[in-house]
Amino acid sequence: MILQSTNPANGAIIWEGQVDGPEQCAQALERARAAAPLWARTPLEERLGLTRRFAALLKEQLEPFAQLIAQETGKQLWDSRGEVNAMIGKVEISIAAQAERAGSREQAMPFGRSVLRHRPHGVMAVLGPYNFPGHLPNGHIVPALIAGNVVVFKPSEETPAVGARMAELWAQAGLPDGVFQIVQGGRDTGAALVAGDIDGLLFTGSAQAGRVFRHAFADRPHVILALELGGNNPLIAWDGEPEAVASLVSHSAFITTGQRCSCARRLILPTGTAGDRMLEAVLAQAAALPVSAWDEAEGFMGPLISARAAAKARGAVAALTTSGAKLLLAPAAPRGDDSAFMGAAVLEVTGIATPDEEIFAPVLQVIRADSFDAAIAAANNTAFGLSAGLIAQDAALWERFASEIRAGVVNWNRPTTGAASAMPFGGLGDSGNHRPSAAYAADYCAYPAASFEAPRIESLAIPGLPS
Repeated sequence: MILQSTNPANGAIIWEGQVDGPEQCAQALERARAAAPLWARTPLEERLGLTRRFAALLKEQLEPFAQLIAQETGKQLWDSRGEVNAMIGKVEISIAAQAERAGSREQAMPFGRSVLRHRPHGVMAVLGPYNFPGHLPNGHIVPALIAGNVVVFKPSEETPAVGARMAELWAQAGLPDGVFQIVQGGRDTGAALVAGDIDGLLFTGSAQAGRVFRHAFADRPHVILALELGGNNPLIAWDGEPEAVASLVSHSAFITTGQRCSCARRLILPTGTAGDRMLEAVLAQAAALPVSAWDEAEGFMGPLISARAAAKARGAVAALTTSGAKLLLAPAAPRGDDSAFMGAAVLEVTGIATPDEEIFAPVLQVIRADSFDAAIAAANNTAFGLSAGLIAQDAALWERFASEIRAGVVNWNRPTTGAASAMPFGGLGDSGNHRPSAAYAADYCAYPAASFEAPRIESLAIPGLPS
C-alpha cells in the first residue's frame, strides 16, 4: 500500500512511500530492543554530542527544511521557520533539563553514600501530529535519546515527508543502527506500533485518541504513557485598547490557521459598551486577516491541513449556528468551498449549550459575562485544561485569574499560544495525563533509581541477638 502526502494549498504530491504494516513495526521494535542496552550504556557526553550534531544539521538546512514544512502543512513560511528554530533550540534546552531534573547526585552517609541516578525506560514509541510535524515530536525524541532510550517514530500520515527528513538528519548525525527508526502509515500503523513490545508511548494529538490510549494501557502499567492533548481554551478579554486586544485575540485564536492545541477557542468578554468595542475590533481584524499559500504572498493564515479538515470545520460552524449560535463572522472560502482554505469564523454562543470540544480550525466562540466571577466560571466550564489567557490592565484581576483558572499554560496580556520551551507544557483533564512536555519531558524519559552504597561489607547488629 502506498502513502501519499500533498500540498494542501494546491494538491501537489509532496511525498509517497510504502505503508508500514504490523510486520514492519514488529521488526523495527526488535531492532530497537536489540540496540537499547548499548545505547543506554553509551556515555552521556557521547549522546549529547550526537544530539548537538543533529541541531547543527538542522541549522545548516533551516531554509529547505522550513520550506518542506510549509509545503506539506500549508503553514506560512515565517511560521515554519519558527518551527525549525524551535527544534534547534530544543536540544540545548533538553540537555539543561536533563541535568536539572534527571541527572545524578550523591550524599555522604555514615556507611558510605546515598546516590540518585536516572535510568532510561528502553524502547519508546513516538506518535507525531501534523500541525507541528517537526517541533512537537522533536520535543519527545530529543529528551528520550538524551536519557538513553531508543525511539521508533511514526509521523502523522498527513506529514510523512517531514518525518522522513527528520530520520535522514538523525542518521547523518551518526546515531547507531536501531537507536532511531521511523515507520510510516496511518491509524493501523500506529495501532501496530503501540501494541508491540514498547516501554513508553509519547503522544501529541487529539483528546479522543488520548482517551483510547488511556484505556488501552490500563493493563500495561510497565509502559510509561505521556499524553499532550488539545483544549477548548478560554481567553478572557476584560479591558484594554480595542485594537491591541484584537491583535492578542488574533494571535491566540487564528495563528497557524487555528491549528495549535493552545489556540483560544472561547473568547469571554464583559457585557456592556467596553465589551462591544472590543468585539467590534476583533471582528474587523479577523475579517481582514490575510489568507494565502506560503509561496504566493506572506499572509497570517494558510490553508488547513486538508480540504477534509476545512469541510469538517465548516460543518462545526453550521452545527453551532443550528443550535442557536449567532454567526458574527462567516468563514470565508477564498478558493472555493471544496478547498483547504478557510477564513476566520466568529460566533456568539452566550447562553447556549455548546459541545465541549476542540474545533481545530480558526473558529472562535464568544461568550458575554456580567461579572468577573461569571467570566472565570465560564472559562473553567470545560473538561479540558491546556491553556488560558487574561487580557486586563488590573494586576489584581490577574492574580485572581492565575490562582483560580484550571490550566497548565496561563498567560496575562499575551496570546494563549505563547509558551517557553524552557518551561513545562501540558494540561489537566482531557488535555493530558499530568506528564507535561517541553522542559519537563525529562521526567517521563527516565525513571529515578535511589541507592545506598557501602564500599565495605560490615556486620550489622541484630536486635535480640548477642553481638
